[in-house]
Amino acid sequence: MRKITILVLALILVGMLIPAGFSSDSNVVITYGETTYSNSNYKSFVDSFFASQANMNINDVNSKVITADQVNKISGSITGKYYDSNQILSSALVDLNDNGDLKVSVDKSKITTITGDMYISALKSAGITSGHVYVTSPVEATGESALAGIMNSYEVVTDVEIPDSVKQAANDEIFTEAEIVNNSDVSADELANLVDQVKEEVSSDNVTDHDTIVNIINNYVENNNINITNNDIENLADSIEQVQNVQGDVNYYKTQVNEFLGNNSADGFSLDGILDWIRSFVNGI
Repeated sequence: MRKITILVLALILVGMLIPAGFSSDSNVVITYGETTYSNSNYKSFVDSFFASQANMNINDVNSKVITADQVNKISGSITGKYYDSNQILSSALVDLNDNGDLKVSVDKSKITTITGDMYISALKSAGITSGHVYVTSPVEATGESALAGIMNSYEVVTDVEIPDSVKQAANDEIFTEAEIVNNSDVSADELANLVDQVKEEVSSDNVTDHDTIVNIINNYVENNNINITNNDIENLADSIEQVQNVQGDVNYYKTQVNEFLGNNSADGFSLDGILDWIRSFVNGI
């Protein structure tokens, strides 16, 4: 009887300690394209994909809507391309509970241009190196607009704002790659590998000179027999140069995120920990 009484009191204590709204996992966020969010059938399709792929109850997940205005602030200055509110379809789920190496799972039946490797490369350009990202759309979409939502998700989860210069550079990388894939014979995988190799060399040698970056790209293109135009190479060099020039901002952002992850791990609320304490406490009576 005494054990039961103490157990009841302990459970009451847990109820007092659990924050309001604890059912929502603060380390997971969904960003819906506004077109998808406003159409119940579209949203249902996207939700089903996230629930099955991420293996979670998404009813408990926080969400945000990414609007055409938000995407246009980025795309307009990069490509001059502007989207209507009925064109923002790509949606993403970011799970920071999966805190190993960065992974991106893309619904290849719907996302037609941007690959998982392209997202990973652009996110790493922004200083994002962990978490699991899932990307889909209710109908076929190129996928470049999803990057704005993905980065927004990381900001929500970590409460750390990505500098505008970094967002611009990462999005410029995605839009540039999408344009090259759509206008040339290069495959998305070939291009993603090219960009990774060039960025690695540029970063290791701390190259910021445009002509030097062009030469590095040319060497890689020739050695691997990749068919892209001189104009593609120039645009790619501009994009990689921009990424390289914002490394100071990227490093500052990474420091802030690492501090959040460290504090979240050390000080975060743990229901499992409290339940373990109750078990040991009751068993010890």
